[in-house]
Amino acid sequence: MKIHQFRNASMVIETNDKVILVDPMLGKKSTMPPFSFIRFKARKNPLVDLPENVQPILDKVTHCLITHLHPDHLDKDAEAFLRKKNIPVICSVKDEGELRKRGLNIIQTIDYWKRSDFLGGKIEGIPAQHGYGFVAKPAGNVMGYYIELPDQPSVYLSSDTIYTDAVDKVLREYKPEISVVAAGSAQFDIFKPLLMTVEDVIKFTQNAPGKVIANHMEAVNHCPTTRVDLRQKYIDLGLMEKSFVPEDGEVIMI
Repeated sequence: MKIHQFRNASMVIETNDKVILVDPMLGKKSTMPPFSFIRFKARKNPLVDLPENVQPILDKVTHCLITHLHPDHLDKDAEAFLRKKNIPVICSVKDEGELRKRGLNIIQTIDYWKRSDFLGGKIEGIPAQHGYGFVAKPAGNVMGYYIELPDQPSVYLSSDTIYTDAVDKVLREYKPEISVVAAGSAQFDIFKPLLMTVEDVIKFTQNAPGKVIANHMEAVNHCPTTRVDLRQKYIDLGLMEKSFVPEDGEVIMI
């Protein structure tokens, strides 16, 4: 298995015959408004362009998996790409109606805690809580995924979530071999953080039984945690050997 880190939460899971695009944000740098204006510098999003080396991977995409509808996980350019290529899309049952309205080719919907057939293997929807306290409600529904593909390591895409009992259950009971955590500590100008604090990212990494890939950093302006800072935390706590903090465009061979 190859994991291609694109930018933010956008990544590709590549197996022998499947190339699964996850949460694509494909627009050019500075084409979306800032997500924070006061707490963090009001820079337009995305903060960086896509790496040049992702285009050959995009050309090979066979499926797309969407965790939720926020524009840093599915932007207009990504929707246009998916429509033009008629890419088969898999999403939460709660997002099906909206994504069909946008003209996407929805071939499968996933429900929470229900295991379904998926590309010769299995997939299960995992609850995700997009923020601490009140902010989780307006943030809307989000779905993580636990994926088992034939002859491949199991993967837990936790998506945009804080550390919850559901997250803990998957790490401890499902024992994923690869777990992906959104580690940017996103926060609006008001309310509590939208993603795990650094302390909870560390807890997630400590409790994960296998390798951890930390992404969702340095691409949108309301995410203050940097790769350098997170790597140093991992080094200080002896967690770097089980962790990847990939740069945009980096490929992880599993």
